[in-house]
Amino acid sequence: MANPLLQIDTLTKSFGDLVLFRDISFGIAEGDKIGLIAKNGAGKTTLLNIIAGKEPYDDGRVVFRNDIRFAYLEQSPQFDPELTVIEACFQSDNEAIKVIGRYEEIMASNNHKELDEILTKMDLLKAWDYEQRIKQILSQLKIFQFDQKIGELSGGQVKRIALANALISEPELIVLDEPTNHLDLDMVEWLENHLLRSNISLLMVTHDRYFLDRICTQILEIEDKQIYSYKGNYAYYLEKRNERIAAHTSEIDSAKNIYRKELDWMRRQPQARATKAKSRIDAFYELEEKVRQRHAQNNIKLSAKGAYIGKKIFEAKHITKSFGEVKITDDFNYIFTRYEKMGIIGNNGTGKSTFIKMLLGIEQPDSGSFDIGETVNFGYYSQEGLQFDDQTKVIEVVQKIAEVIDLGNDYKLTASQFLQHFLFAPARQHDFVYKLSGGEKRRLYLCTVLIKNPNFLILDEPTNDLDIVTLNILEEYLIGFKGCLIVISHDRYFMDKVVDHLLVFHGNADIQDFPGNYTQYRNWKSIEDKRVAEETKPEKSDKTIEKPKSVEKTKLTFKEKQEFDALETEIQHLETEKERLTQQLSSGNLSSEELISKSNRISEVIELIDEKTLRWLELSEFD
Repeated sequence: MANPLLQIDTLTKSFGDLVLFRDISFGIAEGDKIGLIAKNGAGKTTLLNIIAGKEPYDDGRVVFRNDIRFAYLEQSPQFDPELTVIEACFQSDNEAIKVIGRYEEIMASNNHKELDEILTKMDLLKAWDYEQRIKQILSQLKIFQFDQKIGELSGGQVKRIALANALISEPELIVLDEPTNHLDLDMVEWLENHLLRSNISLLMVTHDRYFLDRICTQILEIEDKQIYSYKGNYAYYLEKRNERIAAHTSEIDSAKNIYRKELDWMRRQPQARATKAKSRIDAFYELEEKVRQRHAQNNIKLSAKGAYIGKKIFEAKHITKSFGEVKITDDFNYIFTRYEKMGIIGNNGTGKSTFIKMLLGIEQPDSGSFDIGETVNFGYYSQEGLQFDDQTKVIEVVQKIAEVIDLGNDYKLTASQFLQHFLFAPARQHDFVYKLSGGEKRRLYLCTVLIKNPNFLILDEPTNDLDIVTLNILEEYLIGFKGCLIVISHDRYFMDKVVDHLLVFHGNADIQDFPGNYTQYRNWKSIEDKRVAEETKPEKSDKTIEKPKSVEKTKLTFKEKQEFDALETEIQHLETEKERLTQQLSSGNLSSEELISKSNRISEVIELIDEKTLRWLELSEFD
């Protein structure tokens, strides 16, 4: 068995009458990469804070292995805004920083008794080149201005500095709370590859399902105040969770049948209650408790009617926008069509949010205009969120907008029913807003946007702080949405499910229109990058032997023409097979053997698509 790094035993945590979890136990061993999943408000961040020693608990034990190197990335890290980037990194509470501080204290004093010991520790922790290594990691995370003040940075940049602080200490165990929030796609993929290559053991909370699937070897789920463990990645978790729910439902159905018989027995002999077997009476009440259990049905199919939208949506005409020397758009033109579902991706700072703010009229272009159709009714979910009155009840927030929402086909929901679809139980609806977790507030904000029944939704980073259950509900809603959609998101899984094409912001007003989802774009870009690398690779020269110059090729041979035509069909068949395999792997209906088989096959298919597409590109130059 692997060496245990952390053991949690019978841990209980509550806030007043609200019990988050009771008597939960689990361990983290060397090499474990664990994802923690739960609904918003179920205690994910609280559990991580308890492990990090930032929050007390009611009962139980949290035991680390002695002398373990531990790091914690908080969901919303805080630094003194007056510190520079490099100063903030030296404020970190890790062992290397402590040793550097102690070394400087000793050197500044006349007492050098501990010098030999501290020099040994400096060598052991590689503290001599700490600043050089932190700058190297910051550069990999695209932070280059080390003297810039924290107060001048975006939320994403601050998160990357905190991430660099966590990684620089080379921890044996790292705990990450929503590490992909506010990171652009390049940074998410960099972190994914870094964690895959490293030997770090980790426990993380994230809504990024591709991230979970590719990194994690185990999933922990908090549900009904208990913890469930699944030894596998996210796809395996989906399969086994469905099996657990099915078994639980079957168990409740069986208990109901026994309960009816026992209830009849209890009712038939009230006068002899005192003489009945106490064990049977106790068993009856336990059975009654089990029968009352209801497993939350999270596979809700929620679709909105969507107000009528005409053929004219919007046209961007010669849009130019810049901030100083930073160009966002330059003479940009685009005609948006009816029922279009567009995703917008690109690195932070390339102008994605500015673009949609210009469309909404919040930001004005330097030149050009947006011509918007008369029937368009925007619904806007902003990255900044909505400020609620903390003393307002949840149900009142939604009722102020609409008492009833029309879903079409004579199907209507009250505000309370709509909130239940987004996992606000009736009792929770009458809580004040200040009692909600950060994720629950984002979920409530989402409800306030959707209940207005817009016909054009614009969602700017909607997945940040939302749990996976809510994301599944939102995805189903958007797939069935009878209107237009623009989504800015760094969540690759989410984008793959809901958009049909992309605008890719490369920076400096370079905007690419790509006809496909995110995974298709990444596959294309990978092939394109390889092709460009091959074209720009310097030719090898032979100084001793001069090879005859080859005649420049201008036309395909007959066999190459046949191969070229066949490749198009083969690539299409492989793409179809890949889509089918992706759907099967995401269905949660596969056995473990089928899961392994289809996972291996999809890897082969992706390699074949890359290989054949590269060959097709070579031949297409001469067609």
